[in-house]
Amino acid sequence: MAITKHYSTKLLVIGLVLINTSICAQQGIITIEKPTKLDSLMVIKREMNLANNNSDRYKIQIYSGDRSGATTALKRFKELFTNWNAVDVYEPPNYKVWVGNFRSRLEVDRALLNIQREFQDAFRFKPKKKDIIK
Repeated sequence: MAITKHYSTKLLVIGLVLINTSICAQQGIITIEKPTKLDSLMVIKREMNLANNNSDRYKIQIYSGDRSGATTALKRFKELFTNWNAVDVYEPPNYKVWVGNFRSRLEVDRALLNIQREFQDAFRFKPKKKDIIK
């Protein structure tokens, strides 16, 4: 019985050493090679995106006017609604406050109903991509 116990202990130790060695042997160097045509494809993709001026997202505009009014509207919106992001955008000659980045018309209409309780002149729109980049 003592021989079997001693023999099984040795087997266990040898097994653990072998498993540990195989786990450590899995480390290596990974090299990622970039295809040569990738840069030219990225240039073409950028040109295609710039040519398509329509955005696939909806936004809500809650204010359009002078700078102080936009700042006031933005501050008021952020106090009342914390679940949507709002930004002020300058489109000459007006400052505008845009809210959200909605994927569907249903989503933007639901938000618009809540927002119009506080900002009656709010409306939904799809900005052009050149407007978003600004």
